[in-house]
Amino acid sequence: MTVSNRSWRLRGAFIAAAASVVGVGLCAVPAQAHTPTWSVSCSEVTLDLTAYNPGVTNTVTVSVDGKDILPTEKFGSSVNKTLPLGEHTKPLTVHLVVKAGDGDQFSKDDTKTAPVCATPPPTPPPVTQTPTGAPSSAAPAPSKSPSSAPSSPAAAAPAPSPSASAPSDLAETGSSSATPLIAGAAAVVILAGGGIMFAARKRRSSEN
Repeated sequence: MTVSNRSWRLRGAFIAAAASVVGVGLCAVPAQAHTPTWSVSCSEVTLDLTAYNPGVTNTVTVSVDGKDILPTEKFGSSVNKTLPLGEHTKPLTVHLVVKAGDGDQFSKDDTKTAPVCATPPPTPPPVTQTPTGAPSSAAPAPSKSPSSAPSSPAAAAPAPSPSASAPSDLAETGSSSATPLIAGAAAVVILAGGGIMFAARKRRSSEN
């Protein structure tokens, strides 16, 4: 009986030691398994909460400047979400609260800042390139109209040649036709004067 009691005691001691080791291991695994990973950019919030205890109730809440963009939501072993942020002209304060159902030591309360997104440089619209081709094709049209306009005056340039010859003709007609007329008029005047003088002498001689 003494031997049997000792063997049972030894077995009990081994069982107790094994149970304690398993218990410590089970307690340590959850502490190392909870991974509340999350990131914040200028345009979104990314949640990657993994390896939580699915046998308990876990909750997560995300707020921006005091306003919830993810109201309190229950989850099991993990949560993977991407929450978009609206356009903003100043940095935003993003607050994450994770409550683990298997102990406050696995919960997380963290705050990050979402910066303002950089404005991309303006790209020239492709529409501005199409009007540049249109004026180039229409440009030759105005060049043709001025070229044709001077051509007509150039063709009309010989027209003044008759006018240039006209003064020479007028000069010739004036010299040829006017000279006999003047000579004839002078002869008539001379004859008339001589007749008048002759008549006056006759009258004087008759009176005497």
